[in-house]
Amino acid sequence: MPLAEHLRELRNRLAKGMLAIAIVSIAAAYYSEELMKFLASPVPRCPDGGLESKGGECAVVAYTDLLSPFTTTVKVSVMAGIIIASPVWLYQLWAFIAPGLHKSERRYTYAFVSAAVPLFAGGALLAYTILPISVRVLLGITPDGSANILPMDKILDFTVRMILIFGAAFELPLILIMMNLTGMVTGRRMAGWWRGVVMGVFIFGAVATPTTDPFGMMALAGPIVVLYFIAVAFSILNDKRRARKNPDAELDDDEASDLDLTPEPIDQVEGVRPPRALPEQAGSGRSDQRVNGFDDVT
Repeated sequence: MPLAEHLRELRNRLAKGMLAIAIVSIAAAYYSEELMKFLASPVPRCPDGGLESKGGECAVVAYTDLLSPFTTTVKVSVMAGIIIASPVWLYQLWAFIAPGLHKSERRYTYAFVSAAVPLFAGGALLAYTILPISVRVLLGITPDGSANILPMDKILDFTVRMILIFGAAFELPLILIMMNLTGMVTGRRMAGWWRGVVMGVFIFGAVATPTTDPFGMMALAGPIVVLYFIAVAFSILNDKRRARKNPDAELDDDEASDLDLTPEPIDQVEGVRPPRALPEQAGSGRSDQRVNGFDDVT
């Protein structure tokens, strides 16, 4: 296609994806109250909305300004629309990109998406599972005689951020596997990184989780470390499979291979017919006669 046709196709596919998000968001706005209760459920509520709390035992969920109920409802509805309508807009994106990919590239893409979705969902589920513990630990810092009044939009931001962090962190092993499949890194090299990777994962878990207790860090870092070693094992097996098919698979492009310099026997030398004599030489009877100093047509 010419460039203008590509741009028109991109415009049409983006319009279809945005229309799907808009329709689902409007439908989700009808259930926005239930969605907000679901996302804010990790927060322990004070009984009857009272502020007579003993330190960090509970909190009151509140809206802190006049526009907060409206903006929070819109935010939750749009977020639900993006998530629920993701099959539609992801298909539109794929339909635009797929014609430019080779068959092997499309196969890798299918495998990547098939593994990425369950991993992200597993990380999001784990984040939502440990959220109540994280919230209670954070509320527990509140001194006695004080109350916690939490804005609803801040609770939603905190919940979504935790879900995204856990979901994205679970994609790290998949990225390593894809790097191995494309030949960017070997399983043996990945295995040599294990000390730095384990240390880095635990540091990331301590920074990414807002709680001060080790439970949140272990809940995030532990599964990632296990998935990392699974990725290393898969990469080592894939390297062995690749080496059986191609012994030079692990060699760099500029690495010279061993050359066999043993001379090979040659076949019998083929005879070459003598050139035709020039007209000036034809009647002389001598094959070595030269014309103008040359013995051929040159």
